[in-house]
Amino acid sequence: MRVFASLSAISLALAAPALAEPAAAAPRRVASLNLCTDELVLALAAPDQIVSVTHLAQQAAETSLWRQAQRYRRNDGSLLSVAALRPDLVVTMGGGARDRLRIAERLGIATLDLPFPLTLDDVARSVRMVARALGRPAAGGALLRRMAALRATAPAARTDTIWLGGGGRTYPAQGLAAQWMALAGLRQRPVQGDRVPLETLIARPPQVLLRSDYRSGQFSAEQRWLNHPAARRARGSRTIVTDGRPWTCLGPAMIDEIERLRSEAAR
Repeated sequence: MRVFASLSAISLALAAPALAEPAAAAPRRVASLNLCTDELVLALAAPDQIVSVTHLAQQAAETSLWRQAQRYRRNDGSLLSVAALRPDLVVTMGGGARDRLRIAERLGIATLDLPFPLTLDDVARSVRMVARALGRPAAGGALLRRMAALRATAPAARTDTIWLGGGGRTYPAQGLAAQWMALAGLRQRPVQGDRVPLETLIARPPQVLLRSDYRSGQFSAEQRWLNHPAARRARGSRTIVTDGRPWTCLGPAMIDEIERLRSEAAR
């Protein structure tokens, strides 16, 4: 009953102003409810369009855009945490909370629910969708041109590589992460179960060991595994450390990191 009363109060608060205001060509109050959409909105929106991003976007350990994100109100990923801010567009990802989208519809809040990207083409499609929804086609075009330039100039030769995260986590050889790696001239080696045994690093080390530094300062079993001598520097491998934060969403925040890795791998 308390939740219903809260929603009713929010609905009444939002309804009158919404009817009085003329329709705008682009949203003026945008909220993001997902770290991956935080990164898209922060990259594409005009600064004064954004009213809220998730608390994760404001953590230095999670995204390179955390300083930019700290300008805005934080939310917990729920619609109720942003409804009082009267957003005219809510951006989220994954379609996991259908009730949330229904509530947004009842409150007259437009929503953009993006699918999780599985390919580079999907990433480009998400950029286009968000840029269009924000009324910011030029900002979207700038990101898309950078992606297209990376793809057009991708090295033909690719070096045998294992991406290595805490606990031996790695990525599928045919997935989105591997597609980004290919743009840097790195070929992700197939690993059964997407976990790298220490024995593999000892017996069959890759030419390049691409080590993620995600939460490297955190004490955990996964980080302790990553500090094993065999995981820190496999015999005969070249170790390159990568900023682990963009690899969470594998979105356009990867562009800067792939440009850096391409330069690093070419040395």
